[in-house]
Amino acid sequence: MTTLTAPAPSGGSRQLAGTRTLLRFALRRDRTLIPVWLAVNALMVLSMPNTLKNLYGTAAERASLTHQLETNASFRALIGPVFDTSIGALTAWRVGVYAGALAAVMSLLIVVRHTRDEEESGRQELVASGMVGRRASLTAALLAAAVANAVLALLVTAGLSAQGAAGALSFGLGLAATGMVFATTAAIVAQLTQSARLARGLTAAVLGAAFVLRAAGDAATDEGSSVPTWVSPLGWLENLRSFAGERWWVLLLFAAAVTAQGALAYALAGRRDLGMSFLPTRPGPPTGRIGTAAGLARRLQRGGVLGWSAGFFLAGVVYGGLTDGAADLVRDNDNARQIFERMGGHSGLTDAFLASMVGMLGLIAALFVVASVLRLHGEETSGRAEPVLACAVGRLRWAASHLAIAFGGSALIMLLAGLGFAVGHGRQTGPILVACLVQLPAVWVIGGAAVLLYGTAPRLAPAAWGIAGAVLLIGWVGPALDAPQPVLDLSPFGHLPKLPGGGMEWGPVLALTGLAAALVAAGLAGLRRRDIVGS
Repeated sequence: MTTLTAPAPSGGSRQLAGTRTLLRFALRRDRTLIPVWLAVNALMVLSMPNTLKNLYGTAAERASLTHQLETNASFRALIGPVFDTSIGALTAWRVGVYAGALAAVMSLLIVVRHTRDEEESGRQELVASGMVGRRASLTAALLAAAVANAVLALLVTAGLSAQGAAGALSFGLGLAATGMVFATTAAIVAQLTQSARLARGLTAAVLGAAFVLRAAGDAATDEGSSVPTWVSPLGWLENLRSFAGERWWVLLLFAAAVTAQGALAYALAGRRDLGMSFLPTRPGPPTGRIGTAAGLARRLQRGGVLGWSAGFFLAGVVYGGLTDGAADLVRDNDNARQIFERMGGHSGLTDAFLASMVGMLGLIAALFVVASVLRLHGEETSGRAEPVLACAVGRLRWAASHLAIAFGGSALIMLLAGLGFAVGHGRQTGPILVACLVQLPAVWVIGGAAVLLYGTAPRLAPAAWGIAGAVLLIGWVGPALDAPQPVLDLSPFGHLPKLPGGGMEWGPVLALTGLAAALVAAGLAGLRRRDIVGS
């Protein structure tokens, strides 16, 4: 057990006493989480210049691409407008919005973990009993997020400097600033809510709203000047115009937002008691509706399932609507067509695009199943599992209640994604639904790995995020970099048939399903034998 010690407070430093110790502790706890998020984000960004050079090596090809994108409102809504034809500007266009969103998710997870999560688990009360200032935990959480975003900025700036020092610095600072905006948003929400899960969900909802506002604004204009775009921090990131005549003054918008939100978070933190919130959880009904472990699991996870379901359905509608336009966009570019064929098969460009987008949603569904499985870990470490297990509820029954939602929920969101593709594309409803459901064995393998880690080595359970991140990176970046087949085969998704368009191969599907079942069984066997944390 790690012991926290802090210097004695004196004078005006009393409110922040112990911040340095808590920061070191936070960075130590996140020694796996932060590097994984940084690696995924940085590699996604830094791999893009070479990919674009291979796809659009000449100025004429890049100019033609830019002209086509300027007239395609759907692509502007999905990715953003293009401001220049240089490789650096196209890199900022292609990955800017998504890299900013990843930085935001990383930041909100760090802040909520070291603020509301600590209070909810009771650890913050132990820390506060020492010589620790009232605002030290919040300060340490924000500083941990600042360290992570600063490293991201350094990696991106150094990696893109060959495309232009000013543009690389602008892009790196923009990503870090986007992350800090949502870090301070999470700091406010953590004061308002009494649940870490709700704090993460509400902050993620703010991020989703920012994405929708930017998409609506970019669909309306081709130069990023729409009002909805300027309302969104993701819109500020694209309006920095990295590698395209940088607008350095836009960084002042980020600075103002971080300062204002940080000040509000500090003010709220000083006005509430430890463990309390400004929006307390409503009491349940006087007569219980949750009479079983399965009912409790459904109640705890229903918000996440509903949010992911809505997101996957809308993503399917958007990608389905883009299918024909995307096929036309890359039809005359051999390199771009080869990337889609590596991701989606050789059965035709439209089918290859559909298969690649379905596969991408499958990769993202792996994040859902990991989050849902690790809810078991959260319930156990917070002490909420013990009262349930003290009743006539066995460990396997309790775990199975959550795992049914994790694995069944992944099937639900992929089914809804398929329905969304059918709505957006308007054709091939049956084949697209089959293609979406075929992703499930690979998704379940990642979920099975999370169950194995949780059941046999609970301290290593968060490493399941690293597995999901590595698989996402292989699936996202590998085909663009023309990675060797043995590297692509490290991902379970690399063994699935490329549908729609390709032939159905039952062997890999059944083998992956069996592997997932074996991993789950091994994890549950480990859970049955080991001690429950705190028991």
